[in-house]
Amino acid sequence: MVQQITQGIMISVATTFEGTFYKNYKMQYAFGYTVTIENRSKDTVQLLSRYWEISDALNNKEYVEGEGVIGKKPVILPGQKHTYSSGCLLVSPFGAMKGYYNMVNFNTTKKFKVVIPSFRLSEPTAMN
Repeated sequence: MVQQITQGIMISVATTFEGTFYKNYKMQYAFGYTVTIENRSKDTVQLLSRYWEISDALNNKEYVEGEGVIGKKPVILPGQKHTYSSGCLLVSPFGAMKGYYNMVNFNTTKKFKVVIPSFRLSEPTAMN
């Protein structure tokens, strides 16, 4: 698990390997990840949008932007957490993800970015 705190918001990410399958005659490696967003600040915040950079061992990069996370824009009170799970597909058994969340502080109405630390995606039996 990786963790990082930005402006009182702690991001924790745990990953899982979900398996392989063929899509369009290419092997796909499926990975899951669970993100916990913990508000350690004194202010109420809301997650507005996300930005991901996904890379694999073949030097392919994919960029994903969008509103909220899994269809939600959670409001997180001081001392509370929001956890969600999602996933991605790679064409290689190794990769990594990193990014940020755009958030707003309800007390000050200021928008800010929260860093999602880089985390590895790896198919366990591919390591030696």
